[in-house]
Amino acid sequence: MEYEITDYVTAEEFMEMRKLVGWGVFPLEQAAEGIKHASYLRAFRKEGKLVAFLRVLWDHGYVVYIADVIVRPEFQGQGLGRALMDDAMAYIKSILKPGHKVMVSLMSATGKEDFYKKFGFTVRPTEDHGAGMCQWIEGGALPLP
Repeated sequence: MEYEITDYVTAEEFMEMRKLVGWGVFPLEQAAEGIKHASYLRAFRKEGKLVAFLRVLWDHGYVVYIADVIVRPEFQGQGLGRALMDDAMAYIKSILKPGHKVMVSLMSATGKEDFYKKFGFTVRPTEDHGAGMCQWIEGGALPLP
């Protein structure tokens, strides 16, 4: 199957893909900013339709985060996720200067841990590293002065 490879997604496509895989959605303005500030974005399209993508966030120091590895359900199992991850890992290696190193992190969807192990990721906790942790914070009304 032939795919067009691009470096863009729209906010609407981003939210559609999150919804398709059962992840939460958020305002389009927020999605657009996330796309805009990604250090690296790779997408696969079939006849113009977004079928898979991922984003890489890099602080330009030692922290790299792989976010939103999403493959449209009807295209899963065809190697697109693996191709995206291979591409992302090659990009990450390409940004390193000799002697530099980075910590590459991600948050696996439940049941997908074995997929990421193939790329050298370690499931936490381990003897040296605690559990990965996260929280969602939702904005509300600003406090009165």
